[in-house]
Amino acid sequence: MTATSTLTLGGLLAALIVLTCNLYPWWTGGRDFKMLAAFGKGFGGAACAAACPGGILGWAHSRSGSVGNSAGEAAGQGLTGARVGSGLTTGQLTGLTATGAVVVVIAVTLVVLSYKAAGKKDKRRTVGGAFVGAVLLLTAGVAGALSWLPGALNGAGDGIVSVVEGAGLL
Repeated sequence: MTATSTLTLGGLLAALIVLTCNLYPWWTGGRDFKMLAAFGKGFGGAACAAACPGGILGWAHSRSGSVGNSAGEAAGQGLTGARVGSGLTTGQLTGLTATGAVVVVIAVTLVVLSYKAAGKKDKRRTVGGAFVGAVLLLTAGVAGALSWLPGALNGAGDGIVSVVEGAGLL
């Protein structure tokens, strides 16, 4: 599975609305970065999932565009009367290896554990961060800006394997 859904202006609008709803309280509330932690965890988990070429994480990433497109197009047309269904240039993170996949699974597991331990507001912020991350990583600009991520995940996975092998655990 290498194809991702095409993001429209409506999908971008949906992601920007969620992003705004998370940044506004931070901006008006003293700009303490701890306020963005839950959102950032969700975004980071989504970025890791965006590097996956398939599986459940890859599928969830590719489907986020459809969810965003539907919600954003309904909001854009309902609020303004203008159609916001124009497609955007798509992007994709590529190059994840088996050792990088281990790191992705651990990272996403940590996000899930953090979500489960969070309060109601932070759970919503984590889900919002995951949605925004997944949708924005369907665009060429954000995917291009984070094109280093699969290599970093692969490198971390390779490092873990070499440490484990060096310790004689494998």
